Amino acid sequence: MTAMDIRSFTETDQPAVIRLWREVFPTAPVWNDTAEDIRRKLAVQRDLFIVAVQGPDVVGTAMGGYDGHRGWIYYVAVSPGQRRQGIGTALLLELEKRLARIGCPKANLQVRAPADGGVVDFYERLGYVVEERISMGKRLQQT
Repeated sequence: MTAMDIRSFTETDQPAVIRLWREVFPTAPVWNDTAEDIRRKLAVQRDLFIVAVQGPDVVGTAMGGYDGHRGWIYYVAVSPGQRRQGIGTALLLELEKRLARIGCPKANLQVRAPADGGVVDFYERLGYVVEERISMGKRLQQT
């Protein structure tokens, strides 16, 4: 395996990141416009958008946000051919460090249902627990 580095996202990563997300999240809702999600993320807390690279290849991503109360983790993705090599773990640990550095006391993440058991098991091995919550959302009209 080629050495892996984790670093902040740069604009030149965008095509590779979009390809990875389309491969890893093939059933993402139509309103999850990946290019738009990247554009919006780069406008706020861009240091919380990280990629794992091996040589020239983007092999993983994680995106975070902090609102002053809780941190949130999104778009944790590892290329299917690169899984079980510690990339996802390294991405989460780096993002947790970055969140903690800016004062974030707790990070939340959501797993889209139905999730295969491996995804939930992965997060539980890293200390995440399934919490008794009802997740609610509302699409906002953009002005």
